[in-house]
Amino acid sequence: MSATLKIDMLTLFPELIKGFIAHSIIGRAIKRGILDIEIHNIRDWAKGKHQITDDRPFGGGAGMVLKPEPIFEAIEMLREHQSKVIYLAPDGKQLNSEVAQQISKSCHLILISGHYEGIDQRVRDVLVDLEISIGDYILTNGTLASAVLIDTVSRYIPGVLGEEKSLTQDSFNDSLLSFPQYTRPAVFRKLTVPSVLLSGDHNAIERWRKEYQKEKTQQQRPDLTSLKK
Repeated sequence: MSATLKIDMLTLFPELIKGFIAHSIIGRAIKRGILDIEIHNIRDWAKGKHQITDDRPFGGGAGMVLKPEPIFEAIEMLREHQSKVIYLAPDGKQLNSEVAQQISKSCHLILISGHYEGIDQRVRDVLVDLEISIGDYILTNGTLASAVLIDTVSRYIPGVLGEEKSLTQDSFNDSLLSFPQYTRPAVFRKLTVPSVLLSGDHNAIERWRKEYQKEKTQQQRPDLTSLKK
């Protein structure tokens, strides 16, 4: 069985991500052959005794920049006919459910995890197909952003989730936040579960949940409501 999605990740910190992909939903999907994820150390393509991957930026600056040579060589080796190269960058396109769904339809992803002050612009200009930001904040390590992208995209691959219905119940589905969840006992420290959830009336439960989602979204994320208009 060939994997539904193949992912090659380039990073300076492979150990940071290996534990993440080996466990939970992602790990099970890999064992079942739904996902094929390989983690590569950018230093493996760096030349010289010290395998240097970064240098000072032209024009001056406080930080270091990842050099173009090892990234070019890595991508040229890993790239296939239908590959999509994604660079995780704070100034990229904002990641959301719609973007994740689109990416999940790919056959092969090559993820570049940035570090320091980023990567040489020539990599972005020539090799990168899509630049993705996971939020309006700065991380010390772009490998974390790659992990978030893998997790988010993988959920939309058929067979990855044990309960496919959970996709339709998650926050941001249909631009709405999620509804609250309760489990047994029905009464805990005098705190009770809403009676409609105990009624057995599935239509009433669905209406209650949808109304709750609309009200919560309007209160906490009105920007999502405006996106639907």
